[in-house]
Amino acid sequence: MRSKHWIEFAIESLIRVLGLSSIGFVLLIFLFLLKEGLPAFFEVAPENLFGVRWYPTFGLFGTLPLILGSLLVTATAIAIALPLGVATAVFVREVAPGWAREVLKPMIEVLAGIPSVVLGFFGMTVLAPLVRVTLNAPTGLTAFTGGLILAYMALPTIISVAEDALDAVPKSYRDAGLAMGATQWQTIWRVVVPAARSGILTAVMLGMGRAIGETMAVMMVTGNAARMPTTLDSLFRPVRTMTATIAAEMGEVARGSTHYHVLFGIGILLFVITFLLNLVAAGAIFKKRRRGGLR
Repeated sequence: MRSKHWIEFAIESLIRVLGLSSIGFVLLIFLFLLKEGLPAFFEVAPENLFGVRWYPTFGLFGTLPLILGSLLVTATAIAIALPLGVATAVFVREVAPGWAREVLKPMIEVLAGIPSVVLGFFGMTVLAPLVRVTLNAPTGLTAFTGGLILAYMALPTIISVAEDALDAVPKSYRDAGLAMGATQWQTIWRVVVPAARSGILTAVMLGMGRAIGETMAVMMVTGNAARMPTTLDSLFRPVRTMTATIAAEMGEVARGSTHYHVLFGIGILLFVITFLLNLVAAGAIFKKRRRGGLR
């Protein structure tokens, strides 16, 4: 008995250490990011750091085009992936027969394993020429092309998490809707989907996190032009994202230079934006659950 007790204690201690170490690694990464990125906010004037021109060679470190470019590509990806992802999750969970569900779920999860560089190469060679010819544009490397690629990359996450949220809705909800005379589609869209709203919102936020943090595919298909996407046709023009800027320039920048610190500062801005998005989503989910509890 004593030997069994020590084995259980050792296993519990190992799990505790591994859990705390993962949190510690994240904190260490964040501290390193702060160490290397905070000097940028002291070395560069705010009107320069948040300006509209990104020309590091001439001392211009305007991050606003990069921030807006990232938000534009991410918003486009979510606008495409959200209806497709939710509709696919509803089909897989509520409509498809059992044998089809067993085939579709593994196939959707396999899609998440395709390397981003492969998708970027596909976007450059197939999707970008198609966008250029269809829209009669000077180039197919645009924010819209990046949004299409990111939507594809976010779909497996949105579908899987949303399908799990739909699966967690009790069967009694469906039976009650059908018993009151609602059709299957009315029960799905007016009972099941609203009941799984918090899980679907979580799926959207995870998909958004995947989209806004993607680097290689975006760098290959968006044109990498640091311009302000403020015109009506900005969606069909080249843009540059924060992640693509870090990936493209970090390997050539002098360590300890202002440019070096600004790139880490962009990483801090990206972290803050992602944190705020997750905070808003968590607040919405908490508010909905609290209202549900009060009722």
